[in-house]
Amino acid sequence: MRSTVFRTPAGVTLGVEHFGDAAAPLVLLAGGTTMLSWPDALCAALARGGRHVVRYDLRDAGASTTVDPDTPAYTLRDLAVDAAALARGLDDRPAHLAGVGVGGMVAQVAALDHPDAFAALTLVGTRPVAPGPVDDDLPDHDGATMKRRFALPKPDWSDRASVAEFAAAAAEILGDDPAAARATAERIFDRTPGATPAVRRANHLGTVFARLDCTPRWRERLPGLAVPALVVHGRHDRFFPVGNGEALAREIPGARLLVLDQAATAIPAAAADEVAAAMLVL
Repeated sequence: MRSTVFRTPAGVTLGVEHFGDAAAPLVLLAGGTTMLSWPDALCAALARGGRHVVRYDLRDAGASTTVDPDTPAYTLRDLAVDAAALARGLDDRPAHLAGVGVGGMVAQVAALDHPDAFAALTLVGTRPVAPGPVDDDLPDHDGATMKRRFALPKPDWSDRASVAEFAAAAAEILGDDPAAARATAERIFDRTPGATPAVRRANHLGTVFARLDCTPRWRERLPGLAVPALVVHGRHDRFFPVGNGEALAREIPGARLLVLDQAATAIPAAAADEVAAAMLVL
């Protein structure tokens, strides 16, 4: 694993980590919002499969350009431009682009707006519409789960232990592994030394997407995608219930749906080899 930064032609700095042979075909993993949304085990499995794996932080997360996550001066389309710039800058061949959670929204728009930059698409735990109200045919966040999640006491965002405990408690409510969530939260905290509480909150919760301009809609364009696609979704996802993944797989021509029966919102380390195997055949 090698940590670096990449500067786009627009002057945006993106924090990136590389796994595997830099001469191998590129698999680009868009964070949701930080790169640590992608487990080390999955990155390593893809690298063993002969891929150059690069996971990266979205803007206002991790080591990427951070200004003010409460008032982002960019749009979802700009994040899609970042993904395309990174793909073109790292390889002269089209990349396999993958996005998880809100990063999956970035990946959908990037593949639609920049088809020359991408040769395959993987979408994990995401949905075909922007944050906010969902279409009538899509399942929304589970109400009881969200009530419990938002009833959690807010952490002291300047205190590592408090943030890690909050992440573990939230993971337990969502059906994810609390120990894994705690460890990831500690790593996210350590990657942003000296960050303000607002920046730390954005890193851990992806709150920038609550304020991001995600218009216009893109769902109606999905049938026009002409790349191999894989949709991965946890059977027990209460944040973006599995019906969202099923809708994506129906609307993207030829897409394969992989439902992880033992997963919720996060990709469990135990599922890394299964997910990697499915991605490697695209």
